[in-house]
Amino acid sequence: MFRIAVPNKGSLSEPAVAMLKEAGYRQRRDPRELVLQDPDNGVEFFFLRPRDIAVYVGSGTVDAGITGRDLLLDSGAAAVEHLPLGFGGSTFRFAAPVDRVDSVAQIDGMRVATSYPVLVTRHLAAHGVTADVVRLDGAVESAVQLGIADVVADVVSTGTTLRGAGLVVFGDPILVSEAVLIRPQGSAVGTGLDTLTRRLQGVLVADQYVLMDYDVPTSQVDRAIAITPGLESPTVSLLHKPDWAAVRAMVRRDQTNRVMDDLYDVGARAILVTLIHACRL
Repeated sequence: MFRIAVPNKGSLSEPAVAMLKEAGYRQRRDPRELVLQDPDNGVEFFFLRPRDIAVYVGSGTVDAGITGRDLLLDSGAAAVEHLPLGFGGSTFRFAAPVDRVDSVAQIDGMRVATSYPVLVTRHLAAHGVTADVVRLDGAVESAVQLGIADVVADVVSTGTTLRGAGLVVFGDPILVSEAVLIRPQGSAVGTGLDTLTRRLQGVLVADQYVLMDYDVPTSQVDRAIAITPGLESPTVSLLHKPDWAAVRAMVRRDQTNRVMDDLYDVGARAILVTLIHACRL
């Protein structure tokens, strides 16, 4: 059995489970179920705390896992990022009271509160800064007000929580994170991981692209194809109607309406868009 660790709870859990289900793997129905076998695919799933997954993968206890890039780097485990998964995005930043600190260099000699001490210590060392890193398990935005830190390092989305605590972000992001598929460091990519990778890549592409079909005068095929080059090359077929052709190509989902407008301008008609549920490239 190929063993995969999946987040048991938190913001990464539901998207990870949904992605694996889209990739054709069996998933649990009861959230209390911590081990699930999928004999049809030769896979066994272990539902673990997101922060622990890198440790299990790095030790070789499981063959692969899904966790956050920030949690992977903070773990110090012998595991490496194998594939970014496109969900669970976050930005890790420093924050301090207004007008107190405005650069990483000024943190030297200060106290920094964070839930990611390894990640922060490495970042500070890379900038030649020495600070007292205070580890907290949560609510680091209160650390300055409560007097145990001068600066905090935390995940930032809108910054509303930090502003509510009288803090503002400064400096460049420490890390831009997202959910990632990880594997043991130095391990070979075997059949199980290769299959999992291709399936997840298929889900990613299906989420990012649509299939577009349209009819266009043969005199305008080259102009239309320049608008929809597809991944390899579009499919072009002659229609029963003289001097017309049918074209099919994959198009990025976020560009769908602009592409349809451009195609219409060059004479394309009957432009249809179809969602892609799965693919292999």
